[in-house]
Amino acid sequence: MLARTLDAAGRFTRRDAVRLAILAFALVGALTVILGADMLSTSAAPQVGDTAPATIRAPHAATYVSEIQTAAARDQAARDVAPLYDYTLAGASAISDAQVAQFRQEARRVDLAFALDDGAARRVALEPLFPELSPAARLTLDSLDAIGWATIRETAAQVLGERERVEIKDTALVEEKATLPGRFPLAWTGPEKQLAAELVAPFVTPNSSYSASLTDAARTEARQAVAPVSVTIRTGSTVVDAGAQVSPADAEALKALGLDAGLDLVRGAGWLLLSALLVLVLLAWIWRFRRELWHRNNALLLVSVLVLAAIVMVKLTAGRSILPFFLPLAAVGIILAVLLGSGPAMIVQAMVAIIAGAANGSSLEIATYFLVGGVAGIITIHRGDRIGLFIRAGAVIAVVNVLVVTVFSLLGERDLTGIAQLLVAGLASAAGAAIASAGLFAVLGNLFGIATAFQLQELANPTQPLLRRLLTETPGTYHHSLMVGNLAERAAEAVGADPIVARVAAYYHDVGKLANPAAFIENQAGGENLHDELDPLVSARILRAHVTDGIDIAYRAKLPKALIAFIPQHHGTAKMSYFLEKARNEAAEPFGGRHTAAGEGAAAAVDEAAFRHVGPKPQTREAAILMLADSVEASVRSLSSHEEPAIRAMVARIVTERLEDGQFDECDLTLRDVERIREAFVAQLLGAYHQRIAYPQNKVVELEARRGAGTGA
Repeated sequence: MLARTLDAAGRFTRRDAVRLAILAFALVGALTVILGADMLSTSAAPQVGDTAPATIRAPHAATYVSEIQTAAARDQAARDVAPLYDYTLAGASAISDAQVAQFRQEARRVDLAFALDDGAARRVALEPLFPELSPAARLTLDSLDAIGWATIRETAAQVLGERERVEIKDTALVEEKATLPGRFPLAWTGPEKQLAAELVAPFVTPNSSYSASLTDAARTEARQAVAPVSVTIRTGSTVVDAGAQVSPADAEALKALGLDAGLDLVRGAGWLLLSALLVLVLLAWIWRFRRELWHRNNALLLVSVLVLAAIVMVKLTAGRSILPFFLPLAAVGIILAVLLGSGPAMIVQAMVAIIAGAANGSSLEIATYFLVGGVAGIITIHRGDRIGLFIRAGAVIAVVNVLVVTVFSLLGERDLTGIAQLLVAGLASAAGAAIASAGLFAVLGNLFGIATAFQLQELANPTQPLLRRLLTETPGTYHHSLMVGNLAERAAEAVGADPIVARVAAYYHDVGKLANPAAFIENQAGGENLHDELDPLVSARILRAHVTDGIDIAYRAKLPKALIAFIPQHHGTAKMSYFLEKARNEAAEPFGGRHTAAGEGAAAAVDEAAFRHVGPKPQTREAAILMLADSVEASVRSLSSHEEPAIRAMVARIVTERLEDGQFDECDLTLRDVERIREAFVAQLLGAYHQRIAYPQNKVVELEARRGAGTGA
């Protein structure tokens, strides 16, 4: 059995390939559309000078080197460089010496004039000298004596020499001459300072000229010193306001975001590849490890809906600093754990966490936040058969969220306000996940035809209309179903299957007998068995009909599809051995019975397929357990002795027959599981058929009398 099961599980058929292609195409396409929904800008990207018809926001974060801003910064740096001049100290000293010598040469003529004793002659001699002197300065010069003139001459020569040694730009010559009066001794009178200044002024000459080559070289160096300007755009930030004119910088930002052509093809390809990778891993995992889900459209549709809903929420909050942490994405894992099991829940939660991290700027923190929090919820919720489990799961998720935020805050740089906001978001996300999962799992279970723990517990209530009908119309079948339920529940617990599903499925597996109660021996109450008078083939058809009748009755009663699937599987394609043997004996009887060659040939000619159920074979461990429990209960009840050896032998025979008949080839039941199921059946049956003390009749009367006296009867 195990070899056949593994061989079947390892084959990837053409039907599987078609199913994979359809599922992958639909889910990858939907994810790519959602994740890339904001890659489209306008139908024609606005150009420089155009008016933006609508606000354009960044679909994703981007960092780029802005050529426009870099050029502007370099131009500004060049403008900030002051014009450079060719001043040198050696050159200035040479000019200073030359100008002082020239001044002294001119001053000697004044010296000769002051050597004259006659005042009138001196004034006549001074008249042509220094023609640039103002009338006031000339009056001051005429009023000087030889000593006064010598003082002014030497001081003027000294000031001229000093000033010519410092830089005098050709563009600042006028300003330099205007400052000359202030450079003479404070003790001098104003007319004396003015005279000295006017004497020196003609000899003050520039010693520094503007140098185009030096200035250009300095500005080039300043440009080169400016580093390229890097611009970072956050997801969701406004690039161009509606109605605003598109500037060159705006156009550059649109290009960096890939919006200049209306579609970010590179980013779209990234989302497509990521979606394809994750979806293929998900579907491959389901095919390999959860074959029972691979062929259930409702389960795959539920997974797809939850994934797409989660990704829509991720996309709506992507790029925000705090909002993503509020998302109750752990609810996805909790709901799937309750409805489909922890395995699918784990891999889907990981898939959602990876996409959430990628959508938020490849954030490891967000991916870890949703992955670890979701896994914590899955571990805590188990089967989710009590509301308290959802509350506990929410509390565990809250603790994990707080720890994840704390860890990444310690590893990164956040202020206390930011940490407090994220902690609040983590608590809100956990509360939202608990509330959403508790409120939605039952709704989604009903919507997708997946039985929930609460629904199963409700269906197990004896007051259910269909169970009441079984009790009143087919009491034997009802009590048989209860016994089968007890056996199935205990066996399911032994192998780690779902005991609630096994028990409730057992309660309803024979509802088809309501269509013809008298055709089944447990409901004949010791009366005549109509099959004694019927042709074996007709009896087989009647027995087979209770399966199809059961499916019809279950659908009319609106039982979950997951439970209805157990009705045909609980018989699989097993033989109706009693009627097959009866048919073979009847076929051989005209030829002298089966002890003759002709009789045996006639018996062998009976079509065995006509005496088999139509199936399908059990697809899950719970269905396989139900098949065994149904056969074991009926067979053991027919035993004359209920001692342990007899019960153990009967259970072993039933299990061996089903194994050899290949009834478990399509479910993941292992030989170890079969052994555990067998021991669980024996233990349960021994408890049900335990020996009772045979009290003497007088003892029974005494006990009844005491009981009546005790109650006051």
